[in-house]
Amino acid sequence: MSANLRITEVERIVVDVPFTPRCQYWNAREVWQWRISEVIRMTTNAPGIVGYGETILHYTWSRVPDEAIERVKGQNPADFLGDDSLGAGLQMALYDVVGKALGVPAYKLFNLPRVREWCPISWWNIDISPEANAEEAKEALEKGYTSYKFKARPWWDVYAQVDAVSKVTPPHFRLDLDWNNLLLNAGNAAPVLTELDKRERVAIYESPIMQRDVEGHRQLRQKITRPIALHFGEPPFPTVIRDEVCDGFVVGGGVASVLRQGTLAAAFEKPFWLQMVGTGLTTALSAHLGAVLTFAQWPSVNCLNNYADDLLVEPLTILGGYVKVPEGPGLGITIDEDALTRYKMQPPYELPKPRLLLSVVWPGGRVMHYASLRQCWNDCWVGNQPAQEPGVRMEIREDDGSKEWADLYARAERAPVRDQR
Repeated sequence: MSANLRITEVERIVVDVPFTPRCQYWNAREVWQWRISEVIRMTTNAPGIVGYGETILHYTWSRVPDEAIERVKGQNPADFLGDDSLGAGLQMALYDVVGKALGVPAYKLFNLPRVREWCPISWWNIDISPEANAEEAKEALEKGYTSYKFKARPWWDVYAQVDAVSKVTPPHFRLDLDWNNLLLNAGNAAPVLTELDKRERVAIYESPIMQRDVEGHRQLRQKITRPIALHFGEPPFPTVIRDEVCDGFVVGGGVASVLRQGTLAAAFEKPFWLQMVGTGLTTALSAHLGAVLTFAQWPSVNCLNNYADDLLVEPLTILGGYVKVPEGPGLGITIDEDALTRYKMQPPYELPKPRLLLSVVWPGGRVMHYASLRQCWNDCWVGNQPAQEPGVRMEIREDDGSKEWADLYARAERAPVRDQR
């Protein structure tokens, strides 16, 4: 790479990438904004050396600051490798540019030896019905996946979800269940997890109770047979290791942070998965990181399957539960410029919040109506819902224009509404 290589232009291209129809329906309750991706196009003074990166604007470890773009303009891109302050898309584009300038894949820029050519990868969904889980699992198998992470929630029957997937998948198919702490404490979690232990598809439990609950996790680990994964950093890493709080980690963030976390986890032989959400661009970077991190042994969570378009000319190769690490220079992918034009979005870079009436229904006809999923979350945080009752379901009602719907929605906006059927 020439020492005279310079960044001449950095463009922001914001696109609204459609979800698949099934994901669009379910994601509308909580993560409808994840469709919005800011693609960075970085041009250099070297003919043909153009790099790309991606930021999911409403789900990212860091957006790209205007100051960061001004800071890199006119500079050698190699001077900024490993600088997490640049934000997701800009940092990604730098690795793409430098790799292309050197004629090497991005993983060779991490100063670690490659340990795998194929990285484990997982299908992902927000919390959805057992029936929808089964349809997603069947599609996952068709697309080359053998692992599936989905959100487990007190407003869904998790046993029914797991059983529905089990009926349509082979024995080697695996499930990772993520509660985001919503089982709250070990007293709630122990009977749920010990029952799920009996189902062979279940592989990992993520954040079943409050991550800060050191003693609660220690108790759970003595009662269950599956590993517990926690987001790296809470509790602090020394506490996790000293007190044997969990079996492994969820690792994410900027390149420098991921490499640091991955190295620390490896020092204590703790497996982890890389959680880096986005289209084909982000998934490619995740694969490059997984290529060199020895304990990135659990399937990565990139949510690629949620998008109807990966923004790539040629898709990444996914086979037998693994994604092939691209061997071309930089990220090793070719961006579909026509897709960037097709999905280009004008400011403000936000999608309107869908108006949905969410009703949680338990056996016996007990019902709670909510005007948002955030309300439902808050009710769970304070213990106002059963922790994980069999038979529970969430019903989603779009605005049908009726006075009944409008009146109930207005009441639910003020506070959750308890009902009986």
